Amino acid sequence: MLLISYDISNTKLRTRFSKFLEKYGERIQYSVFEIKNSERVLNNIETEIKQYFEKKFGQTDSILIFHLSEKCRITRYGYAKNVENDILIV
Repeated sequence: MLLISYDISNTKLRTRFSKFLEKYGERIQYSVFEIKNSERVLNNIETEIKQYFEKKFGQTDSILIFHLSEKCRITRYGYAKNVENDILIV
């Protein structure tokens, strides 16, 4: 699982980056995405960020990618608790 946090000053690039992340994961905060997928897909996401986005990031931009294993403990409060449970709405 990847946890990706970003602070990008350019609005157009920030929107493009968030839309890219939305294809693979779930937004858990305004600029934080949680991506659960196979190791191969996670590697592809990182490769695409490096190959396509890295050269567009400015010196004031900040992108953090955390690699979380199944052994990592995540404690959630508030709305984030809903992410732990699948909610079925009929």
